Amino acid sequence: MKGKTILLTALLGGTVATLAACGDDENTLVMGTSADYPPFQYIETAESDEIIGFDIDLANAITEELGYDLVIEDIEFNGLIPALNADQVDFVQAGMRPTEERRENADFSEIYFKSHHTIITHEESGIETADDLEGKTLGVQLGSIQEGQADELAEEVEDLEVETRNRIPELVQEIHTDRFDAAIIADTVADNYIEGSEELVGFSLPNQAEEDGNAIAFNKDSELTEQFNEVIIDMQESGELDELIHKWFDEKEIVEEG
Repeated sequence: MKGKTILLTALLGGTVATLAACGDDENTLVMGTSADYPPFQYIETAESDEIIGFDIDLANAITEELGYDLVIEDIEFNGLIPALNADQVDFVQAGMRPTEERRENADFSEIYFKSHHTIITHEESGIETADDLEGKTLGVQLGSIQEGQADELAEEVEDLEVETRNRIPELVQEIHTDRFDAAIIADTVADNYIEGSEELVGFSLPNQAEEDGNAIAFNKDSELTEQFNEVIIDMQESGELDELIHKWFDEKEIVEEG
C-alpha cells in the first residue's frame, strides 16, 4: 500500500504544538527532526522552506512503503526525545545515535548509517590534533552524541572549555567570529561545511562506541519499530539504501548489516 507524502515545516524556533495528526489519524505519521544538519536534514532557504536531506528521503521511502502519510516537524535537537515521549511526534529521525541514556526513554531501529566524529576549525587555527585543543574553546551541539565526546575530550585535554549551542550553523558561525576555536560535528555534516568554505578545515576522531551509528527513535514498545526495521533491512538487501547514501554522501558507506 502506498501513501501520499506531506511535508510540513514547523516553526524554526523548535516549539512543538500538540499535533492532531499524531495518534488521531491512523494513516498519518508525524516525524520529529532538527533541520540544521546537512546532508541529513536541512532547509535551503534560498530555494524554499522545504526540509530536504538523506533522513527525509529515507523517511519518505519507509513510510510510503508502509502506506502512511508523512508530516515532518522541525524541533531543536535536544527537544526531540521529549516531544516523542509526549506523543507530539510518532518517531524521531535526525541523525541520532542510540546512546544508552536515550535507550532509557526510547526504542531504536536498526542502525542505518555510520559516521565518525570530526573536529572542524579555522584553517589558521593551528589545530591539527586533539592535543592542540589545549586551552581552547570547543563548541558542540546540545543533546548530540558529540556532546559526550566533547566532555570526554575535556577530561583528557588540559584547560579545554566546552560550550554548547542548539544548532550546527551556530557552531560554525562561532568559529568564523573567533568565539570558538573549533567544534565537534559528525564527519558527514562537517564535510559539507568544509567543502563550502575555503576557511574551514577538519580532522576525524575515531569512533569509540557501537552506538555511533544513526537510528530512528520510537516510543517504548511501539509497533512501528518492527515495521520500520523490516523496510530498512529490505532496502539494505535491495541496494535502495545504498543509492540514497551515494546520493547524499558521495560514496559514503553504510554500516554492515547486523
